[in-house]
Parts: sequence; structure tokens; C-alpha cells
Amino acid sequence: MTEKKNYIPAFEIEIRELERTILEDYAKGRVIDRLEPFTQPDGAVIEELIEKLFRVVFPGYFSDHTYRIFNLRNSISNLLEDIAHHLSEQVTTALRSRGESDERSARSCAERITAEFLSRLPQVREAADSDLSAAFDGDPAAGSREEIIISYPGLYATTVQRLAHALYELDVPLIPRIMAEYAHNRTGIDIHPGAVIGRRFFIDHGTGIVIGETSVIGDNVKIYQGVTLGALSTRAGQRLHGVKRHPTIEDNVTIYAGASILGGETVIGHDSIIGSNAFITRSIEPGTRVSVSNRELRFRNESGEKPSPAREESAGDVWCYTI
Repeated sequence: MTEKKNYIPAFEIEIRELERTILEDYAKGRVIDRLEPFTQPDGAVIEELIEKLFRVVFPGYFSDHTYRIFNLRNSISNLLEDIAHHLSEQVTTALRSRGESDERSARSCAERITAEFLSRLPQVREAADSDLSAAFDGDPAAGSREEIIISYPGLYATTVQRLAHALYELDVPLIPRIMAEYAHNRTGIDIHPGAVIGRRFFIDHGTGIVIGETSVIGDNVKIYQGVTLGALSTRAGQRLHGVKRHPTIEDNVTIYAGASILGGETVIGHDSIIGSNAFITRSIEPGTRVSVSNRELRFRNESGEKPSPAREESAGDVWCYTI
């Protein structure tokens, strides 16, 4: 009687060889090769924390639909306890991932940070209320303040940034950036948690806005879609870490769509207006209007191609683009 040989398909052999190759690759000791689970903050938990924090900042607008609120005192107490527990767990993990302290010390530090962060929520709410007023006062398309809270991406992204900035100021690693990137993904507005933003900040439309880490923005500033507050160059890489790389925008400045303002030494003076598509790499005196002259347009029809009519612009003209 002939003994049957075990047959291993060629595809399975290839998979086993691939497994061996990948496991050997994991042994190289790089950051991407880390195998221990639960050593970094959980993005899904942090996203849930953002939504819970919005229920504290805007209690009547972002509710948990699984239950009704019969007693505000009890419900806010339960909500804050839930936030405190999960946030302190995530901060503990973040501190440990940075290699600081043992588990007990990290947990104790995380609890102090969480308590301090929660104590700043009234300040965040005050700032959010000022942003809401700026949005309503500055946008004729807004039907009500309630509409802005529920639907405007600018207010959402700014509020998340204010929450993240509070943790950034408390030197919490990773979590503020995760929060900012969640808002970026949701709204198309990229605001680094390190940026310092004053009161009555209004982002109109918002898509494509980038505000860098060391940006400083004063009070009553209005920014339209596509604006960049960026660095002149990042070629020096990590040697620029902690260096002022992004511009300062003083009070009462309006920056229209598509403008780019670059450089850590660049200061836009108060009460200035920056027209659409302007590209600025030096400081602007207070009260300055910066405009971009219209490029020549050409119109083609049956009679041939003709340039657009010439137009003389007065010194006070500013070409801006709004919707």
C-alpha cells in the first residue's frame, strides 16, 4: 500500500515565507517595529472624549441620545466623572509613552493634569461664546447662533483647538495633536494645538485653512478659506523645534481667501486687511490694506481674442473674495 504524501499548495508556501520575512523585519528595533499593545493613546477614545467635551461646552446641542436629562446636576456630574476617568487614563498612557516615570507616578501626574484641564473648561466656554458672537456678527448668511453651533465647521474646529491647546499648555504629549487632526479630518481646517488664538476668532467657510504651531492670533480676527499661516522653510527639520516659525496676527485683522502669510518674524499689524491670494513674507504696518491687482483676463469669441479692459485702481482698492 502506497503512503500518501502531504501536499502543501505553492501559495501557502509563499505566505509562510512572507510571514518569516515580516517577523524578521519586526526585529530591527525601529519605532515602527514596536509590538506592545496599549502603549499609545487610543484615538477612538479621544474622539469620544471630544464629543463628550462638546456636551459640556454646548450642553443643549450635543447630547447623548441614549438617555434623557431629567436632572442637570446629576447628568453633568456623571459626564464629568466619565470624562475625568477616560482622559486621565489616556494622559497616563501618553506620559508613559514618552518614557516618563513609572506607572504610579504617571497616573498621579495624569490625574493632576486632568483636574487642571477640567478647571479650564469655563474659560474655553467663554472663548467659544465670543467666537460664536463673532461668527454671527460677521456672517450675513447665518440665520441664528444656534445654526452656527450645530453646523459651522469653523466654530467646531476652533473649539476643538481651544480644548487641545489647554492640554498642550499642560505639556501633554500626543493627545492634543490627535484632537487637532480629528477636527482637521472632519472639517478640512488644520489648526495646530500650539497656536495661540485670541477672543472673537471667526473662520468663514474654512476648507483648506492651515495655522501652524507657533502662530499667534489676536482678538477679533477673521479668516476665510484657503488661508495659510505657515513657516518660510522647514529644511532645518528638528533643529527648528520650539523656534517661532509662524506669523503673528494682531487684533482686528481680516484675511481673505487664499492668502499666505509666512515666517516667524512676520507681524500683521492691527486693523489691517489682507486681500485674496496675497503672499506675504514680511511684516505689515497697522492699518494696512494689502491687495492683489487683477491679472489680465482674455476673452475669446468669434471676432477673436481681446484682453480685458484696463482699469485704474485707486490706492484704497482692495480686491477680496468672499461667498
